[in-house]
Formats: sequence, structure tokens, C-alpha cells
Amino acid sequence: MNIRSIWNAIASVALKEFLHLWRDKRILALIIVLPPFFTLLFGYAFENTALSGVPAVLIDRDKTEQSAKLSELLAKKKTSETTAEKIFEWKVVPDTGSDPDLLREKISAAVIIPAGWTESIKTGKSLPIRLVLDGTDATTADELKGRMLETIGEFQTDETVREVIIVPLLEQLPDEVMDALKNTPKATRENLKVEFNKLVQPWEPETKILYNPGLRFIDFVTPGIIGLILQLLTVTLMACTIAREREAGTLAQLIVTPLRRMEIVIGKVLPYLGISLFLIGVTMSVAHFHFGVQFRQPVMLGIICFLFLLCSLGSGLLISAFCHTQTQAIQFAVFYLLPVFPLSGAFAPIYRLPAGVRLVSDMFPLTHFCEAFRMASLRNADISFFAGDLLFLAIGAILTCGGAAWILSRTDA
Repeated sequence: MNIRSIWNAIASVALKEFLHLWRDKRILALIIVLPPFFTLLFGYAFENTALSGVPAVLIDRDKTEQSAKLSELLAKKKTSETTAEKIFEWKVVPDTGSDPDLLREKISAAVIIPAGWTESIKTGKSLPIRLVLDGTDATTADELKGRMLETIGEFQTDETVREVIIVPLLEQLPDEVMDALKNTPKATRENLKVEFNKLVQPWEPETKILYNPGLRFIDFVTPGIIGLILQLLTVTLMACTIAREREAGTLAQLIVTPLRRMEIVIGKVLPYLGISLFLIGVTMSVAHFHFGVQFRQPVMLGIICFLFLLCSLGSGLLISAFCHTQTQAIQFAVFYLLPVFPLSGAFAPIYRLPAGVRLVSDMFPLTHFCEAFRMASLRNADISFFAGDLLFLAIGAILTCGGAAWILSRTDA
């Protein structure tokens, strides 16, 4: 066989495959539409990874000119010199005299300037500024603390050295010394200022970390790991069930039996539900015994996992009922899962994404699973804080399973 005949054989097979793709309008639409859409979506999501828009509250109990200046500096703090985005999104909450409830106020940080703070810094022993942080996401909490220290340091250098140390000291100097200072070269005056700065002890805020005091990243990502493993397995496995029956020619036989469509759907879901529950047990056991992750409210976590599994299995079943072949089902499942991985909040807080992208994220069951799981286990919150997430998962399970049954009722093969 010569090279020409070999090339002709390869070309004929390649042409056949191309025609298959061209005639499959569903796959063709995925290939043409989704890549540029995902590029735009992911581009907007990760265009700016700097910390910005963090919900926080500032409580000024000192109510002096100095505390007002510090509050203003914090309010204007930007993510960088080249952007207009601010680090904090300040909220107004009533001052109860104690630390704000971060969970109930839906904030990630609280800055409290204590009463008598201005008077204390004049003595050289300033009262510590209180910083309360949500430690659920260790990376964000560490970055928030660093930016807060940076801002306090800027204020201390720019304001305190001048107002509290330099000005009072200069007022005590004789007029002859003042006249001599005025004639001192600029470089010498700058060196003198540096030496004055060294006299000021850096202010160390009194920091309190809530929900994850050890700032362990594994505690934050565990729900995301569990959810991603389960969704990857459940969606891909379920996506092939009905499509496999249709390809084998047994779907028509199944439909003509006395079984109702919903009974077929439930029967398809049950085996994978049992397998998935077993996988949850294994995954959580490894996380607990090997990595030391603590799981609070186990009954509530069981309900959250159960609803999420139903929703994920229903999504896979809906894809399977919609597709004609297993190849189609797998491709649809891959394109469905692709944006879920980076945009569901599995590895970073949702509020760090742009507002438009967050609307897309809220459509994913994994987003609500991670939020409810962290609320119940990491923050030990009651059901009122994540009832909306549970409702979303329950409605998602009903719609996806019901949608698969409806599609089956409209087909005979």
C-alpha cells in the first residue's frame, strides 16, 4: 500500500468524523458558542484578583479628630494606586457596646477604635485598636489583617509623629533653636524626621479571629473538595444512564412497560444515590481523621449533602434524557461542570468575584452547597442563615428530576 492510498484512507475517515460533528447540531453549538463565552466569563472573574469590596464595619467609640482621620483613611483605602476599587465596603450597624455579630450583620471584618484612644497615644502607650475577623477563609483573613496593619502604620507615621511628638517637642524649643532649624538643609530635616519616626512604637491591633481561629485553609476548602468530587462523579455517571439505554435500544422496551416515567427516574437515581452517600462518608472520614477537620451539626450536614446529591443526580439525569448518545451526554456534562470548578466558591469566597459573575455562580448547586456546609459546620450557624441555600437545592432536585421525567414522557425511544 503506497502513501497516497494510506492518506486517502485517513482522509475518508477524518471526513466521516467531521460530517458527524457537522450534523450533530447540539455538539456543534457547544463547540462554537461556549469557548468564547467561558473565555469572557473567566476573564471577568479573574481579571482582578486583588482583595476588594470586603463587607466590613467601622465603629468609632473615641469620636475625636484623630479617630475621624483614621476612619477616613480606612474608608479611602484602595486595592492599589492604579485602581479606584476600595478594599472595604463599609456598612453601618448600631453600636451595642460589644463586638458586632459578623454572621448576622453579613460582614467579614470589624474595626473598633476604643474610647480614650487619642488621649492614650499622647502618653506613648496607645490603646490597641480592636480588629475582629471572619477566619472562615484563612487567606482572606490574613490579607485583611495585613492591609489593616499597613493602613494603621501609614496613619501612625503621617499623623501621630507630627501631631503627638514633633509638634509638642518643637513648641518647647527656644526661638533660637527654631530659627536654626529653619536654616537647616532639607536633607538634614528629613533625616531628623526619620529619627523621630523611630521613637514611635508600632501599634499592634488586638485581633480576634472567629469561626476558624487557627486559620486552617483545609477547613475552608473541605466542603468544596467534597462537593466537587461528588458532582464530578454523579453528573458524569448519571449523564450516561438514559443515553446508554437509548443507544442499546432498551429504552423503548423500558418505556412500554407499566412503569411510570417518574418511577423510571427514581429507579435510575437510587443506586447512584446510595453509592454517593457512601462516598460522602469516606471523604468526610479521611478529612476528619487524617486532616483533623471538625464537622459540627452532623444531622444538618447530612440533610445538606442529601439535597445536594439529589440536585446533582437530577442534573446528570436531565442531561442524559436530553442527549441521544453517551458521547453527547459526556460532552454536555463536561461543559456543564467546567465553570463550576472556578466559580462556585469552592476555593475562594464568592464576594471576591465581580457582581455580574456572581449572578452566574448563584445558579450552581455547588455554590449553595459550599455556603450551607460552611455555615453549619465551620460557623456553627442555625438553619435561618442558610435556609435559602437548602430551598435552592430542594427546588433544583425537583426541577431536574421532574424535567427528566417530562422529557421521557415526550419520547418513545
